[in-house]
Amino acid sequence: MFLEQGIKPENKFWKYLIGSVIIITASFVGQIPFSVAVLYKSFKDKAVFPTDNAEVMKMFEPNLTLFLVMISFAFAFAGIYFVVKYLHNQTLLSITTSRQKIDWGRVFFSFILWAVFSIISFFIIYFRAPENFVWNFKLVPFLILVAVGSILIPIQTSTEEYVFRGYLMQGFANLSLNKWFPLLMTSLIFGSMHVFNPEVTKMGYIIMIYYIGTGLFLGVITLMDEGMELSLGFHAANNLVGALLVTSDWTVFQTHSVFIDLSEPSAGLDVILPVVVVYPILLFIFTKKYNWSNWKEKLTGKINVVESSN
Repeated sequence: MFLEQGIKPENKFWKYLIGSVIIITASFVGQIPFSVAVLYKSFKDKAVFPTDNAEVMKMFEPNLTLFLVMISFAFAFAGIYFVVKYLHNQTLLSITTSRQKIDWGRVFFSFILWAVFSIISFFIIYFRAPENFVWNFKLVPFLILVAVGSILIPIQTSTEEYVFRGYLMQGFANLSLNKWFPLLMTSLIFGSMHVFNPEVTKMGYIIMIYYIGTGLFLGVITLMDEGMELSLGFHAANNLVGALLVTSDWTVFQTHSVFIDLSEPSAGLDVILPVVVVYPILLFIFTKKYNWSNWKEKLTGKINVVESSN
């Protein structure tokens, strides 16, 4: 089973602490090109060095900013691979899925399902209040965004999934030898990682319900499906469609998207609805398609320790 693949006597929790430090360090190394670019531009333009993240994000052309930010995730992913292979003596597959190989059908089904839902949802909102949106389509910048985003955004989202639903999920399972603790802890940490997003500043901490709820949803589908494939597809669709379809001046990234959202953000039904309505609908769809059962055992049961692992 998925969590059991990381349960080994030598996989002490301190190894996961060291591994996390290595992964974070790799991410920081990946941020060096962006930092150098910021320093160079500030020096070249004889400008005051930016003091906050919002200023930094507006220093360069959006596609270049996206590229510079996203390459840090490629370094972090390399860090994950190094830690899993050499610190834990596991394969990358063992923190991906319990299946003999990655089920790409699951990845693409989840991706397409959430992409279609996201696009339909956006146009419902658009047609209800078209005055809140501005057409922003420019062919060449958009095509560059598609090329850069289609490669780097899935790397970003996959890195986050491998950290939270893969590496740390198994790490907390080693610590607790049950399933509810890894699910809860990874969801809380995943949500808290978004606390410095500009959306939180605009909407308030109530939006953390959405972030933590999303982490919980991704953790549930990982445990129920005994692998990360569905969460990999969902997360990639969520970020990629968002980057291509609509942007605003208060989100993490400003991209050459098709539309710009001019509305003033507020934390209302759009924060609560996905968690209490949309995600349960997706769970129902996944349950029917993949014949999930035994929910209590898979989400809260004890870990069956096995000697052999990948």
